[in-house]
Amino acid sequence: MGHRGILTAVVGLALVAAGAGAAQAGAPPGAVPAPEAAPAHRHPRPTPPRPPGPHHPPHGYHASVSPITPRLAERMQASWRPGCPVPLEDLRYVRLTHHDMTGRVVHGELVVHADLADGIVEVFRDLFDAGFPIASMRLVDDFGADDDASMAADNTSAFNCRAVTGGTGWSEHSYGRAIDVNPVENPYVRDSLVLPPSGAPFVDRPDLPGVIHDGDVVVTAFAEQGWLWGGHWTRPIDYQHFSTTGR
Repeated sequence: MGHRGILTAVVGLALVAAGAGAAQAGAPPGAVPAPEAAPAHRHPRPTPPRPPGPHHPPHGYHASVSPITPRLAERMQASWRPGCPVPLEDLRYVRLTHHDMTGRVVHGELVVHADLADGIVEVFRDLFDAGFPIASMRLVDDFGADDDASMAADNTSAFNCRAVTGGTGWSEHSYGRAIDVNPVENPYVRDSLVLPPSGAPFVDRPDLPGVIHDGDVVVTAFAEQGWLWGGHWTRPIDYQHFSTTGR
């Protein structure tokens, strides 16, 4: 066999071998084998974290009492300043859950005197259990410590170092010994003056959500902890106001 014959035989044998390999792999005869796949990576990429699920509102009554931290003191620069009649060390920050005007359970916050904090937790526990709604409960600092702005927002608040309404002496709020509850539904009334003005429809004390009535769960809960209601006053009448001194 000449060189041409030998070369032809070699090529033929090579094609036969390739065809047999392809047939074993299920490929058609004459197909060129695919290159061997690279081995799998031994360390797969970590699964990215799942985004947080939707916020679930709290259930049931929860409350906590804590000192005024430096961070909270910074937030309270509008409501407290040097010269106020109570030091920050004598105040407490109260976080609690309450029902809003739609019936949802939401978080609220108050600053009160340290001596009264535990009692306030019990007051609002009673209101929570009774389903009494609180429209808003935020620190008055969220309104620049402007009492008119806080009342207009129907905000329940406690500590605020300010003068008594219509006077120059310290308000009981300046000591953390007074709380105003749902100011729109329970306005301050002095002759023809109604504060906030949006509380005018509630001067006649309709039986509506958030309105406080003599002998109801709100007056009773505060009374059990030693608080007095401004709705018992004669002039002015302060339906939103509770204090430990009656002032």
